[in-house]
Amino acid sequence: MFARNAARTFALALGLVALLASAASAPAAEEPAAPAKKNVVNVNQASADELARLPRVGPSLAGKIVAHREQHGPFKRAQDLMEVKGIGEKMFAILQPYLAVSGPTTLTEKISSKGMTARKAAKPAKAKPAAAEKAGR
Repeated sequence: MFARNAARTFALALGLVALLASAASAPAAEEPAAPAKKNVVNVNQASADELARLPRVGPSLAGKIVAHREQHGPFKRAQDLMEVKGIGEKMFAILQPYLAVSGPTTLTEKISSKGMTARKAAKPAKAKPAAAEKAGR
C-alpha cells in the first residue's frame, strides 16, 4: 500500500513539474507585453486643439486646461485635471481612458462622449435585406 501511494504521489509531482515547466517555457504567449497606450492625450504637452479632441472637451475647456497648466505647472497625475474649473469626477471618469501625463499624444481624431471617433460615428447604417423588408409588411 505504501508503494502504491508513493507511486501516485510521485506521478502527481512529476505531472506538476511538467505543467510548471511548460508554463515557464511559453510566458510570451500567455503574458501580453506592456500594451502601448493608444488614443491618449498628454495633458502636459498637448495644445488646446489636441485637448479639444477629448470627449466632451471643446475649445473653451481646452483653453482652461492650457491656462491652468501654464499657471500651476505640469500635472503630476491625471487626477489633477479635476482642479480645472469645469472638470469634476463624472467628467474625469469619461476622460480618464484618454489621458496621459507623459509620453506622446497619439489621439488624432475627436472622440465623442460615447467613445467613438468622428470617422466611426459617420459610417452609414446598414441597409435592411430585401427579405426582411418584405417580412415587415
